[in-house]
Amino acid sequence: MKSNLKSWIPVNKNSDFPIQNLPFGIFSPPKEVIAKHDKAKDILPRVGVAIGDYVLDLLELKKTGVFNSLNFDTNAFAKSTLNDFIFLGKKTTNAVRARISKLLEERNPELRDDEKTRAKVLHKMSEVEMLLPLEIKDYTDFYSSMEHARNVGMMFRDPANALLPNWKHLPVGYHGRSSSIVVSGTNFHRPKGQMLQAAIVPAAAVGGLPLPPPPATVVFGPSKQLDFELEMAFVIGKETKLGESVTTKNAEEYIFGMMLFNDWSARDIQSWEYVPLGPFLGKNFCSSLSPWVVTMDALESFRIAGPKQEPEVLPYLQYSGNKNYDINLEVLINDTPVSKSNFKYMYWNICQQLAHHTVNGCNIRIGDLMASGTISGPTPESFGSMLELTWKGTKPIKMSDGSARKFMNDNDTVIMRGFSEKDGVRIGFGEVKGKVLPAI
Repeated sequence: MKSNLKSWIPVNKNSDFPIQNLPFGIFSPPKEVIAKHDKAKDILPRVGVAIGDYVLDLLELKKTGVFNSLNFDTNAFAKSTLNDFIFLGKKTTNAVRARISKLLEERNPELRDDEKTRAKVLHKMSEVEMLLPLEIKDYTDFYSSMEHARNVGMMFRDPANALLPNWKHLPVGYHGRSSSIVVSGTNFHRPKGQMLQAAIVPAAAVGGLPLPPPPATVVFGPSKQLDFELEMAFVIGKETKLGESVTTKNAEEYIFGMMLFNDWSARDIQSWEYVPLGPFLGKNFCSSLSPWVVTMDALESFRIAGPKQEPEVLPYLQYSGNKNYDINLEVLINDTPVSKSNFKYMYWNICQQLAHHTVNGCNIRIGDLMASGTISGPTPESFGSMLELTWKGTKPIKMSDGSARKFMNDNDTVIMRGFSEKDGVRIGFGEVKGKVLPAI
């Protein structure tokens, strides 16, 4: 990472998108741009790159011929998802990113001094509509934070044996629902479903002997324990055939980039349904994804060693080098900060997750999304869900308006942000935001 590299486009020092980042996304142009075009093909969603407070329009930029020397199919810029662009392979996508970086360098007059072209290819980020960046083929959610798994085990099982016997031997995961993954800024309705309703404990009987509490009853209605889950996700950038496996050594060849992810969860629905087959309706009603895909190249300088894994894992899960990433994470409910965590706390890294996912021959496709599971750190303020932050609702969190939360209220907005920072360079992910609407 060249920390001294500067762009001729002004970039605030606290911006997530300096020239060292250049993440990819899908956007619709501003309304005034759309109004100038009669042809539908000229206003379709297209590939863009974030730089400071602007979006660089790669579909318009290709018309100038700046990518001609790279010899690839630039029609990938005219698509409504990044899948076709990612399909070109890392050699090509890295070359595109390098060409853009050179084009934006402060001393390069090529685009800087071409006022007419600049007006066509640069849009204010506040004026465009960001769209879901991927056609998500399949989605898997892992359970890879030891602190989170331990906290949940302490709450719902034996505190002395909080982790299940298999947890330190393999990255636990489940197959989720890709159709209900939405881009940041999409509101959703509170889910409904079955849950247990605790019975009222009766008063002591005559003579001072307590009566046994009546059993809980099954009820149906809107979830009363709607929660967020602070997560990161990575997108698959290279396919395998059925029967093939990816190793921890070559896993990074198959990972294109990363995003922020909020795996909304209805805890009361989840706790009733998950035995014996795991998460279902308590998870698949909505998950929120940030719009910008930060490439693994941009994150290279933020590698960090992961925690020591004991007992020793099986050979196919062993790895060498630093495979964790130092990414600062925060969560706000409305305007109140409630959590500060870090992706470096993950027990199972993304290479191990992918190796385990494919060790049985499961094939992966471009656009598949793999989420980390809730990211919790070792201290209460670094917990990544309300379930943990309020300890199952027993310790409500005070909001800035004086109200308190055990779980999410209707009309609450949850915002998650993430960034890495080193040598004065901040590589960020923007934010992922979602608002809870009343059940329908």
